[in-house]
Amino acid sequence: METFIAGIFVGLAVAAPVGPIAILCIHRTLKRGVLAGLFTGLGAATADATYGLVAALGLVATGVLVSYASPLRIAGGILILLLGLMSLRNFFATHRDVQPEDSGKGLVGAFAGTYALTLSNPMTILAFAGLIAGLSAGDSGGAFYLVAGVFAGSALWWLILVTLTRSIGKRLSADATKHLDLVSGIVLVGWGLWALFAGGA
Repeated sequence: METFIAGIFVGLAVAAPVGPIAILCIHRTLKRGVLAGLFTGLGAATADATYGLVAALGLVATGVLVSYASPLRIAGGILILLLGLMSLRNFFATHRDVQPEDSGKGLVGAFAGTYALTLSNPMTILAFAGLIAGLSAGDSGGAFYLVAGVFAGSALWWLILVTLTRSIGKRLSADATKHLDLVSGIVLVGWGLWALFAGGA
């Protein structure tokens, strides 16, 4: 149980820093509804747990993923750049009405897209590898409890973020909501270009 609780705090620490996933989560919550935001966060939490599981299974797999860090980062940069351009396109479109709540198909897309995007940052696995290596030798069960805790902690953070975003969104004016696509688009395009530059360096 102590390992699981430690994993929760690790998951919170990994998920909490503001990044492109947080921007996406906030944007989708305000524009497409709470479920879209939650499924976006769950995609990221599942990716965090996946990397934690890979680290728990062995450092050989970890080393293989890290060796492909640059191509994965470039792929992630392209995805972020495209999402940013889509947000900018929405802002400059004629119809700027707030989108309705997501359907089941849209929720699956939000989950899968965020899962793939989060996996494009393989350096995250180094943090999990270090934590798992700190467990007592041969304590594989402890490693998997840690992974479960990481998922729970990460999912908890996204739930908190979506709840806060929804609460703040109710107080935003129509004009502020209208410009959300512009702000998020600029941020995501900048982040995507940075990721492409870092991956190619």
